[in-house]
Amino acid sequence: MPGLALAQDQQSSTDQEQGATELDKVVVTGSLIPQSQVETFTPVTVITAEDIRARGFTNVSDVIQQASFATGGVQGSQSSASFTQGAETASLFGLRVSYTKYLIDGRPMADYPALYNGSEAFNNISGVPIELVERIEILPGGQSSLYGSDAIAGVINIILKKRLDAPVVSVRGGTYTEGGGDSGRVSAATSFSFAEDRFNVLLGGQYENREPIWGYQRDVTSSFYRGGTSVPIASRDLLVYGFVDLANSGFDRFEYAFSDPNNCANVRNLFGGTVDLRYRATGTVGYYCGSFDTPGYRTLRNEKESFQIYSHATFDVSDNHQLYGDVLYNDEKVGYHIGSNYTWWGTGVEWGYYYDPNLDGLVNLQRAFAPEDMGQGGFENSMSFDESKSTAVNLGIRGAFGTAWDYDGSLSRIDYKLNERSFARFADPINQWFLDNVLNPTGAPITYDPYFGAYPVFTPDYARFYQPIAPEDFRSFTGYTDSESKTENTLARFQITNSALFGLPGGDAGMALAVEAAREKWEYNPDPRLLNGEVWGTTSVDGAGERDRYAVTGELRLPLHNMLTASVSGRYDDYRPDGIDSYNKATYSVGLEFRPIESLLIRGKYGTAFKAPTLADNFQGMSGFYSFVTDYYACSQLGFDPSEVDACPSRFSNRQFFGETSGSPDLQPLNADVWSYGVVWAPTAQFSMSVDYHHWDIEDEIDTQNFDGLALREYYCRTGQPGFDINSPVCQDALGKIERDSTGQIVYIYAPKVNEARRVLDAVTASVSYQFDAGNIGEFLVRGSYTNNIKHRFWQFEGDEEIDILRRPEWSSDPKSKGNASITWSKNRWNSTFYVNYMGHTPNYRARVLGTYDDAGLQGVNGRVFAGKLDPFVTYNLSIGYRPLDNLSLSLMVNNLLNEMPEEDRTYPGTSGSPYNDQQYDVYGRAVYMEARWTFGN
Repeated sequence: MPGLALAQDQQSSTDQEQGATELDKVVVTGSLIPQSQVETFTPVTVITAEDIRARGFTNVSDVIQQASFATGGVQGSQSSASFTQGAETASLFGLRVSYTKYLIDGRPMADYPALYNGSEAFNNISGVPIELVERIEILPGGQSSLYGSDAIAGVINIILKKRLDAPVVSVRGGTYTEGGGDSGRVSAATSFSFAEDRFNVLLGGQYENREPIWGYQRDVTSSFYRGGTSVPIASRDLLVYGFVDLANSGFDRFEYAFSDPNNCANVRNLFGGTVDLRYRATGTVGYYCGSFDTPGYRTLRNEKESFQIYSHATFDVSDNHQLYGDVLYNDEKVGYHIGSNYTWWGTGVEWGYYYDPNLDGLVNLQRAFAPEDMGQGGFENSMSFDESKSTAVNLGIRGAFGTAWDYDGSLSRIDYKLNERSFARFADPINQWFLDNVLNPTGAPITYDPYFGAYPVFTPDYARFYQPIAPEDFRSFTGYTDSESKTENTLARFQITNSALFGLPGGDAGMALAVEAAREKWEYNPDPRLLNGEVWGTTSVDGAGERDRYAVTGELRLPLHNMLTASVSGRYDDYRPDGIDSYNKATYSVGLEFRPIESLLIRGKYGTAFKAPTLADNFQGMSGFYSFVTDYYACSQLGFDPSEVDACPSRFSNRQFFGETSGSPDLQPLNADVWSYGVVWAPTAQFSMSVDYHHWDIEDEIDTQNFDGLALREYYCRTGQPGFDINSPVCQDALGKIERDSTGQIVYIYAPKVNEARRVLDAVTASVSYQFDAGNIGEFLVRGSYTNNIKHRFWQFEGDEEIDILRRPEWSSDPKSKGNASITWSKNRWNSTFYVNYMGHTPNYRARVLGTYDDAGLQGVNGRVFAGKLDPFVTYNLSIGYRPLDNLSLSLMVNNLLNEMPEEDRTYPGTSGSPYNDQQYDVYGRAVYMEARWTFGN
């Protein structure tokens, strides 16, 4: 059945490598028992090294993110100011990124040291050398009875090469036709043998260098959106705002108090000469100095430099016993800029407001830093860098004893270290600079306002405020922080298998038994200045924890009849965190394979799955940070619904708050019931197809609520929107976690981790493969894969009404369906692959904000717009390969052949600098790569 499933795991990957233990049967992902059947009760999708090259994938994350199962959007390099800007991951079936178990050669990957979205442990898949990958196997559905914790959405097994017929060197270069992102990659690998072929070694390495893509290099992200629900509004780069004329107006007059005697003339050269005098006529009204082009000053795709070394070795001790070992080292450095929107200073953080007697007002200053302030190189002088180093070592022995018993014992160690070198504004120096140069240049003693006696009195030199900052001055109050984190995982594992335990009517029964013992560690040490307030407007996460883990796994395969085979597996995990109570979990699975005729397989599976609290879940300390949130409720009180927040005064539509989250020692494992059933039909050796239905019922999810989502739900609850009873658990939770000051403004949001949420998900997956020979025209191979999420229901707290995720766009913007297809042609020395990637409808911006598709509409710049769905998004890749010499292969690959960009979403406001959903789409455009591969020897 070509294209549907292949062998997995280092234990039985090739007959050549086994040497000591020749087996006709192989190990398939989803089972521990070697077997001759390729298709079993678990549907496995295989992407080979040839597929990866032909489809134009540049790294492992591309392979997995474009798989049809990966329907969920994720934060990545486009997500400015995300917690893991330098890492890459994927979401299977729209489930959380931590619900997928990642393996390398059957062994678990180590968690990335930093936390996804500041709270969730996950695997970073960017550091695996793509040129050394033999194949990637994707197994959807819960698999905890074999693989333990985290195997909820599925298992992804990345299998590296074990042996080469001849040394090989490849060189690849690429660029984007829209600009930026130039890349180069060199890889080399070789195999050699000693001691009459008893000692075999593979050694390989890969180096890659990639330039960033900046927002200004793409039209859609270079400036504020001009075709949305409002005219574009320039960024408030130099701004005075607050309550003025207090004696006559009290606190009713909140405005931009423009105070530049030169009307922005002295700062017009900033941001490439785009700053000018601007006027805002809605929301908070008034003049200020600003630019329409500041959104372009952030990276959309990270710069990257990486280096990997990989080695695999085996030594045949005797005819029945073999020593083996693997080493994988990764050194990766990514650079990024979170953008001008996060590179600024204001008086509000230190003083709240100050009193200006000339304005008779309580006001604030706000100053964005421009590339010209930073000297030659501009924003490249304020980039941040994440450098990670990981080393994975595995040593073991395997072989056979008796007539049918195989064994495998190994000891693995993974060390993963991360240094986050982040650009910072230091609180005391930056405040002092503005105090000495702008707020109080005379050095007069500070007094306090006549109304409250709480706010300092300043008579600023506004002419000095509206001036460029000398690069040496900018460097005097900025610099870098260094935060270090690491994870460690030591695993001892022993397994025995017998694929001919005893005879049954359908064939030999097989069994496997494995025991594991592991020591896990997580530690996050932020720069101390991030915790003691020395860094302006920024805090961090800290925490550390260790635990022991023990597990025993058993599997039994029973061919009850030549048409019916049953498989049973069970696993028991015991977790013992240091300093807190231990917990354990037992899971099981039952699978059936029914073959009424040779070409037809009907399969089904039922089991349980779980996810243990991560060390960060248990041991993460109180994590505080400053961020911005839309105060939807305050805006609604002024007459602005969630779709009109761009017109709401900025003190509500862009409200800065202090947020906190934390772990808990009382968290317990997530529990899930999972089942699937399906059919595989292969009437010929050249054609096969499969369809499977998957179901998840997940309880006790560990969740940290989204802060903007809390603010939006608070609005729904306070205003009595349909489906939101203010006395319901979800409403009481939202109201209890948001703190407002005496003026009614949000000042604090708290969202700890809890075991509360439940979700039910149903999905259908399908695949097809057809290979045929067209004679003189050549040979063809057609493949396709499709996923459709049928149902996704969610309950955040016990007693809440169910939330239909697929029809509630404020909860999820994921597509309901996703698919891909390819056709490969080959003849003589030529080959070519045409690859299509399809993503179904996603909600537009207005639907996500309103939380419904039932909408009366809103007048936009180019006509009336409505909440709705965007058209499916389709991209095409094309590769052409030619072998001019037996040892030389040349390739041309064009990704996104037609240079497709996300559909224009006119429901975005004019305040948006990226009017597309950056967790689902990218605006990189067409990429062109050329590769040469030389194989030495015959």
